[in-house]
Amino acid sequence: MTGTDPHEPRPAPRYERYVALGDSQTEGLGDGDDNAGLRGFADRLAELLAAHEPGLQYANLAVRGRQAGQVRAEQLAPALALRPGLASVVAGVNDVLRPKFDADEVAGHLEEMFAALTAQGARVVTVTFPDLTRLIPLARPVGPRITALNDRVRLAAARHGVVVAETARPAAVADPRMWTADRLHASPLGHERIAAALAEALALPGSDDTWTRPLPPPAVPLPTGWGATAADLRWAAGHLGPWLLRRVRGRSSGDGRTAKRPGLLPVLG
Repeated sequence: MTGTDPHEPRPAPRYERYVALGDSQTEGLGDGDDNAGLRGFADRLAELLAAHEPGLQYANLAVRGRQAGQVRAEQLAPALALRPGLASVVAGVNDVLRPKFDADEVAGHLEEMFAALTAQGARVVTVTFPDLTRLIPLARPVGPRITALNDRVRLAAARHGVVVAETARPAAVADPRMWTADRLHASPLGHERIAAALAEALALPGSDDTWTRPLPPPAVPLPTGWGATAADLRWAAGHLGPWLLRRVRGRSSGDGRTAKRPGLLPVLG
């Protein structure tokens, strides 16, 4: 009788083409800038994949500000044309933050992408979303929306064999150091951990649950009490206000923008 030795190294999944679909997180906001270039979790995941498949080609179709329906309408057909072996689909937060939100409608757009990509033979991976109220107390009404969307993402993923990285669950995701000053986009450290979560979900060799573990204590204690309240008010004035103003004017941070990496290119070269 033979079996698999659990201590033997796992064989690396083989992907020749990886395509990322999504919004600002997938584009990489918070990890670099528009002058020096954005990196982000998708770029970081591509690098982890390329360590095992040096010939990997990677495209990133994500554009900031896009809602799930826009991602489906604008990015799904180009993604299918690239015939990926692996695709990441991460969208929905921009929908959650809109005054009118329908969890079933948003999940329907995601599921349509899951179905089309998996039907073509791609392995698809997605994430669940952290509760923003753990970072932004003023956003408390958004909490049930995120829970509803995550529940539907899990169900849709299960129906199509999509891999889910449960980035919503670890307590570490609420650490402010995982986020930029706007509290909506991951910091470089946050993007690094999202990539690690996806790598573990995909069972890449060398991946583990280290990404779930708390960060070391900060050198400077985080504000509490009135200090935390003052920080929340500064955040509202500096980030929430301008965001709401764009919504009132019918504008988006992604207006006029296109994908940063619309075609397949080698990761290593």
